[in-house]
Amino acid sequence: MRKNVVVAIDGYSSCGKSTLAKALAKTLGFIYIDSGAMYRAVTLYFIRNHTNVSDEAAVTDALQHIELNFHSRDYESHITLNGEEVSEEIRQMPVSETVSEISALKQVRKEMVKQQQRMGKSKNIVMDGRDIGTTVFPDAQVKLFMTADPKVRAERRFKELQSKGDTITSLEDVFENLAHRDYADTTRKESPLIRAEDAIILDNTEITPAEQLEFALNKVTPYIPQLA
Repeated sequence: MRKNVVVAIDGYSSCGKSTLAKALAKTLGFIYIDSGAMYRAVTLYFIRNHTNVSDEAAVTDALQHIELNFHSRDYESHITLNGEEVSEEIRQMPVSETVSEISALKQVRKEMVKQQQRMGKSKNIVMDGRDIGTTVFPDAQVKLFMTADPKVRAERRFKELQSKGDTITSLEDVFENLAHRDYADTTRKESPLIRAEDAIILDNTEITPAEQLEFALNKVTPYIPQLA
């Protein structure tokens, strides 16, 4: 049994996984690792470099030129792609429209899982994504599976984009994008989005961020004493 505590948070797009994961990590003093940001950063690199995702050799070569790192600033987790801060750019629609396709590539998932497992070998972490509790850390002490009504998820994502200055994308576009990503995430061959048998379902359609944090803390707290 692992001695460090790992909290795995999986679920659909725009369910507030990162919001909960960041709050939980900050409250517990754990390290937060945004696996989704890793796949988005890879996607951004592929877009910028016009990588042919149908060419396995091209994908393998591209992955060898990608260096990802996380750093903290203002109590937030930021990601760099080859030394460049890309935390904002990877959240824009061009990446959102392509990330599910890139995430489904076997070579990409294999490389990202390897990096994620390395990060969680000895430190107490909270990691969110699509396959954290099933593939990356099947032995995580706490596994949460987040979901919410699709319309609510779309509204949340739309408001987030607007707050960042996006006045072009419509609510309908966001809803369709999320539906597309849900289908791609749950039907892909490599590590599809499914709930681990021992994962606890957290439907946050009608609860506040504070309430979901309290819910998660109640599930994680019993494992803290073992660190003493």
